Amino acid sequence: MKTILKSIPRDFLLFIFAVICIGFAQSIVDSTFNNFLNERFHITSWQRTFLELPREIPGLIVIFVSALFFFMCNRTLAALSQFLAALGVFFIGLLAFNYSIMLVWLFIYSLGQHLFLPLVSDVGMELAGEGKTGRRLGQLQGAGNFAAIAGSFFIFVGFKYFRLNFTIAFIISALCFLAGALFIYSMRKNKPVPLKTKFKFRKEYKLFYILSILYGTRKQLFLTFAPWVLITIFMQKTQAIATLLTIGGIIGIIFKPLLGHAIDKYGEKTILAGEAIVLIFVCLGYGFSKKMFSVNIALIITSACYVADQLLMSVTMARATYLKKIIVDPQELTSTLTMGVSIDHIFSITVALTGGIIWKLYGYEYIFLLGALIALTNLFFTLKIKT
Repeated sequence: MKTILKSIPRDFLLFIFAVICIGFAQSIVDSTFNNFLNERFHITSWQRTFLELPREIPGLIVIFVSALFFFMCNRTLAALSQFLAALGVFFIGLLAFNYSIMLVWLFIYSLGQHLFLPLVSDVGMELAGEGKTGRRLGQLQGAGNFAAIAGSFFIFVGFKYFRLNFTIAFIISALCFLAGALFIYSMRKNKPVPLKTKFKFRKEYKLFYILSILYGTRKQLFLTFAPWVLITIFMQKTQAIATLLTIGGIIGIIFKPLLGHAIDKYGEKTILAGEAIVLIFVCLGYGFSKKMFSVNIALIITSACYVADQLLMSVTMARATYLKKIIVDPQELTSTLTMGVSIDHIFSITVALTGGIIWKLYGYEYIFLLGALIALTNLFFTLKIKT
């Protein structure tokens, strides 16, 4: 083991450790947050919808926040993002005295998370050899995935057998985010990108922007409403959500590195088109299984779709490698990835609010019908990819 560790480049090893800490911390939050909202504040599905404003506005403004820290290199900014995430989740655990105050801490936590979204791909591709960016991103996602299994399993065991509560869970998560920040900060620093490149908006990247928008809207529907369906429609507890995340994590240990390898071998167009086709069926299964089958069978189908969507989220690395292939100026990679996050959040916030209205007026089923239509649109634009 010592020999293997010595053979791995120092910065990649530090980044792997950071991704593991962050994956563990994120899994704790993902496994508990929706149940925390339901049990601590007893919010309605309509209130849950509006919760997306403070949680997703950081994604909308991330390009401007990133520009404020133009004097930082991408690695230092990545470390700062995890410090903000740690701060936000720590205060959610200790100082969420009421719903309104909790939203402030949620905003800080979400700002850190959204700052990190483009940076993890950017730093990961920096640490990759020529022609192996997909494989490197797959390795990083695999490591984070392994940590996510540990985090969700920790929540399952802690809540089921050891009377773990939300406060302790969030404090542990904050400490892990902080450890991730320290690992990233220990990496060698590179040069900051000049401020003039921060707001580049090029027509050459038009298809990347469109794919980012479609990914953001589809992702938002699942992040907002998928766990809420399991909790409020199928009455699933914290342990059940943690179990599904664990199952998805176990499958992802093999799936995500293979996905990265497949991106390098078959190209982004093939992988993204496959994702869109599978997602159409996932959305329809999630939305309409309860109308077509018994409750028990519907729960199994819905749970399987929830796990499948977790795995499909990792296909986002194909969008990052596609951008790297078409980038006009390598210095624009970080800012263009960040611009993609900001653009997609204009639409993802809108679709979250629209989804809340649809749920209230027609039922949750039609939210996922909308998701299937978005996936179909995504397939149409994916087939236009050329590298």
